[in-house]
Amino acid sequence: MLQNHDLGYRSLKNLVYDYLRDQIRSGELKPGGSINMDRTAKSLGISKTPLREALIKLETENFVKIIPWKGVIVNTVELKDFEQCYQVIGSLERSAMLAAGPRLKEFDIRRLEILDDEMSACLAAKDFDGYYEKNLEFHNIYLTRAQNEALVDVIEIMKKRLYEFSRPMEFIPEWEEISLAEHRKLVEFLGQGRFQDAADYLENTIWSYAVQRPFIVRYYKFDHGPAAKG
Repeated sequence: MLQNHDLGYRSLKNLVYDYLRDQIRSGELKPGGSINMDRTAKSLGISKTPLREALIKLETENFVKIIPWKGVIVNTVELKDFEQCYQVIGSLERSAMLAAGPRLKEFDIRRLEILDDEMSACLAAKDFDGYYEKNLEFHNIYLTRAQNEALVDVIEIMKKRLYEFSRPMEFIPEWEEISLAEHRKLVEFLGQGRFQDAADYLENTIWSYAVQRPFIVRYYKFDHGPAAKG
């Protein structure tokens, strides 16, 4: 029951939001399934107001769909969502890199190298969550240096949309090894001050749907259903 938690600086709405997002990420709330507001509010020991506010926030991030007079449905993620989001993320990260490149310090580049090594260690240890978090941190190094909060917010929402739905808690080692090699190439460009090349590499390789599609299909098993048409 959330009402017994010490909320500290977080509002009850945000606590409910985090709880529901965790339920979606873990698969407790399944894509296509419904969220019963009466039952959820009662089980959490809260009123419907913070629950409704949390659901509105989740809807803006495309996690759920609120259908007036009918209820709340957990959205699904289809292959076309990856195609569309990769195109947008690639374009925005390219723009961020062009702004961030000249602002990157030597310790930023060193931190990128360290994070890539730490991701490799997580891969060896089969630490899925650790790999995921360090991968986000890797990209956030240069995104933060871009000094464009609006751009970063859009990228963050899209990454949540793709990666924080229920996902397999496993690796495709081949994909992860290629991803680590791509990171190393990106860091090489940055170390040489080749910011244009780094920006192009982000859009045309790391966030290229055409390049990454075979692994996306395998990892999310889109080849097992109609969504594979995307």
